[in-house]
Amino acid sequence: MSTTTPEHDDRVAKLTFASVYPHYISKIQKKGRTLAELHEVIEWLTGYNEIKLQELIDTKVTFKTFFENATLHPNAHLIKGVICGYRIEDIETQLTRETRYLDKLVDELARGRKMEKILRTA
Repeated sequence: MSTTTPEHDDRVAKLTFASVYPHYISKIQKKGRTLAELHEVIEWLTGYNEIKLQELIDTKVTFKTFFENATLHPNAHLIKGVICGYRIEDIETQLTRETRYLDKLVDELARGRKMEKILRTA
């Protein structure tokens, strides 16, 4: 099982969502996707609506806090594949795995995948 290092996990935990969010926006907009679609994907994964999301950005929460307070979608475990050189389903640290779920969804959105596929619906 390939997993992340404690140092890697620590870096992920301390990153603020607000510092990564603009990168998500530019990544998806460069590929013609919308902010509304990005918010739909984030809300699907975390349960955070736009108002709550803005609050989390304004208060500069870390990914640790971001995911501790999220209500992860019951189908999140269906998000599989490789992101940042790690196979998501093999990442043992819950926080790092959840953060990579989000990275993977943003990646799929940027790649033009259909929303129902991204949101793991039947």
